[in-house]
Formats: sequence, structure tokens, C-alpha cells
Amino acid sequence: MPGVLPVLRWRSVRVTLHLAAVLAITAGITFVCSRLIRVNATTIGFAYLVAILVIATAWGLLEAIVASVAAVLCFNYFFLPPVGTFTIADPQNWVALLAFLVTSITASQLSAHAKQRTREALDRQQDTERLYALSRAILLTEANRTAPKQIANQIAQIFDFPAVSLYDRDTGDIHRAGPEDLRAIDDELHEAAVQGTLFHDEVGQTTVTSIRLGGQPIGSLAIRGSSLSDGALQALSNLVAIALEKVRGQEVASRAEAARQSEELKSTLLDAIAHEFKTPLTSIKAAASALLSGTVSKTEEQRELTTVVNEEADRLGRLVTEAIQMARLEAGKIQLNRSMHSVEELISAVLQQMTAVTEGRRLEVGIASDLPMVEVDPELLQLAIRHLLDNALKYSSPESPLRISAATGERGLMIKVSDKGPGIPERDQSRIFEKFYRGPNTHSRVPGTGMGLAIAREIVRAHGGDIWVESSAGQGAEFCIAVPVTAREETA
Repeated sequence: MPGVLPVLRWRSVRVTLHLAAVLAITAGITFVCSRLIRVNATTIGFAYLVAILVIATAWGLLEAIVASVAAVLCFNYFFLPPVGTFTIADPQNWVALLAFLVTSITASQLSAHAKQRTREALDRQQDTERLYALSRAILLTEANRTAPKQIANQIAQIFDFPAVSLYDRDTGDIHRAGPEDLRAIDDELHEAAVQGTLFHDEVGQTTVTSIRLGGQPIGSLAIRGSSLSDGALQALSNLVAIALEKVRGQEVASRAEAARQSEELKSTLLDAIAHEFKTPLTSIKAAASALLSGTVSKTEEQRELTTVVNEEADRLGRLVTEAIQMARLEAGKIQLNRSMHSVEELISAVLQQMTAVTEGRRLEVGIASDLPMVEVDPELLQLAIRHLLDNALKYSSPESPLRISAATGERGLMIKVSDKGPGIPERDQSRIFEKFYRGPNTHSRVPGTGMGLAIAREIVRAHGGDIWVESSAGQGAEFCIAVPVTAREETA
């Protein structure tokens, strides 16, 4: 596997260096005690023993045993008579030498064991802290489709693993993290996710474990550079299982909420459309019934009823057109038939189209002089303005005035429709341009489908412009359209 041979090579080099240092330390003590400082055999033995304990504490049992054997040989050769040979003249020295060897090895084992226990305790503490950090990170992770990838990244960062691979059996995706690659063990990942097996490569320091929930494997996790205990590895896989289940639960809840909102939206839309269609249909039915009954004999009255039928039929046609335009705008299939027009011409056409509904209302028009021509789709932009004016008519009292104005500004050519209605609460201002959205206090009080402002927004955006509202509670509302003015338009 990539990265395995360098690790083994470094380990062997490190052990070789340690053993060389052990022999150097033993040789140094021997030289000092035999050449520089004349001390008795007991002091020399204690010097060797202290060195062995330090080596055992610093490096481990293997180095300590090598140091013990080297110390015994040096002690025998240089300090026990006859000096300069490995033979021992006095039998008591045999006992002393064996006692020294046993003591040094035993002390080395105890020191190494204590060091190992301390290291294990520190590792357990570190594992606990890392697992806690991972659990907090999982709790703060948004439950979406990118969550498994985020979890893999968090595992690699928190545990400092060079490579992590997380396999989600539900989606079949493998999410990788870390600077190294673990593609060579994809088969083991799939097997662990299906069979629930545990795979461990001691040489490559790679572990693959299954992720279980309720006793059933739902995925698998592969990590490289693992020094985790079995308990920590099990806790890690349990945390990942909880995280994956959290993602799935959130997705199920989101689908359920979307389905619920869809049904509620359909019901609201059908109710609103039925209400909008009912008004012109009622007028058409009443006028047609009067004409068919034969009770209306005067030509003037017949003409008036025929006009009602014609106007209300036009209104029905506009409702259907608006719904079709909304669908086309959402699907991106709308085509802008741009041509050069004056703003005054566009606003006049809108006012003429809405003569029936604005009759009896005080309407102020303020159009600045010398406005540049704009290159727009006249029908669509008129539709957007008409929706703003229709919205102002609905939400303001019949006695209050309306104002429509046009002027140039920093954002282009500005068209504004103002009313003196109740205003729009700040919490609703960011949502009123959403499709089918209507304020919580307007459903039963004001008829409508909630499509008008959404259509206006899409039309203005298709022109590269912007639309927004400025309002304060009780102070009315001012809807603003900004249409960009190009250099070509400015010089026209």
C-alpha cells in the first residue's frame, strides 16, 4: 500500500538508532568508571541500573533488555576479577552478577509496563476528548446530503488520520477525507457494509469496520494511522451510525414536510383561483341571464350588459394568461420580445387597460421629463406594472389616493407605485414576492392567488432589473421597479 514502506523503513531506522544509543551509553559509563573515576563495584552496578531504568522509561522494554545484557557483560569484563576476561573467579560474584541481571531486567519490565500503562491512560483520555469533539461536531452538522462528507472530514481532522473513507450503504457513495487515498480497500468497505466484518492491516495501519444501527450494518468506515482501542473504535462507529441516521431522519422529515406543504399549497391555490374566477363568472352569468330572459328591452341596457360580459371575459382571460406566464417564467421558457419604448407610453397603456377597476379612485401620475427610452418587452413589463397597481388597489381603502411615478435613479429607470394602505410588516417584506405567499391577515379579507407579485418579480429579473418594497406599518407601501438603462438607450 502507498505509504506503508516508508513507515516500516522509518521504524527500523529508529530502533537501530535507539540500540546504537544504548550501546553508546553503556560504553560511556564503562569508560568513565574504569578510566576517569575509580569507584567500587557496587557504585558501578547502581550506575548501570539507573541508566537501564532511564532507557526503559524513555524508549521501551527492548532497548532496556539490550542495555541490561550489555551492562552485565561490561560489568563482568571490566570490573569483576579477573578483569579483562568473561570468567568469574569468586562464586559470590556469580550470585551478584545474576542478581544484577535479574534486577535490571525486572526493573526494566516494571518501568516499561508503567510507561505503557501511562501511555494507554493518556491515549484513552485523548480518545475520549476526540470522541466528545466529534459528537459536538456531528450535532452542529446540518442534516443534508453533504453531511456524510462533512463527517468524514471531521473524523480526519479531529483524530488526525491521514486517510478516512466513509461508505454509506443507503446511497452507495464513498466519502473520502485526508491527504492520503484509500481507494485500494473499496472492496473491504463494501464487504464490511454487507457482512458486518472487521478488517485490520497491521502493516499498513489500516482498519475497516462496519457501521451498525439496530444490529444491522448501514455502512462502513476505513481509517489509516489508527491507534484507537477496540472500545474507542466501536464508539467512533456508533457516533457515525447516529450521524447517518440523523441525516436519513431529516431527509424523511423534509420530504414529509414538503409533501404536506405541497398539499396545503394546492388547496390554497385552488381556493384562491376558484375565488378569483368566481367573481367575473358571476357577473357574466348575471348579465347573460338578463339578456336571455328578454326583460331587458332597451338598447342602452343591452349594450351595458354586453359590455359587462366582454370586460369580465377579458378579466378571465388575463387570469389564465397570468397563470401561464408564471409557469413559463419558472420553467425559463419565457421569451423577451424587446423593443424601444418610452415609459410614459407603457404606463398610459396600463392605465387604459385598468380603467374599469380604477374608476372612482384618485390616481396621481408623476412622470419625469426627458426620461430615456428603454429596450423592454412591452407586454410583459406592462403586466408587471399592472400587478403592482392591482395590488395597491386591493390593499388600500377606496378613499385613499394611489400614485404611479417614473424617474431615473442610481439603479436605472425607476417606476414606483405607492398607496396609503395599512403597510406591510417588516417580517413579511422579504416574502411577499414568493409564489402564492400572502400575509397571514389577508387570506380572508382580500381576494387573490398570491401570484401577482411573484410574476412581476420574475418579469423584472428577466429584464435584468430589480423589484422591492419600502413600507412601514400604517404608512402605506411603495413598490419599486428598477430597469437598467444601457448606453444605447441613453443615446437614443
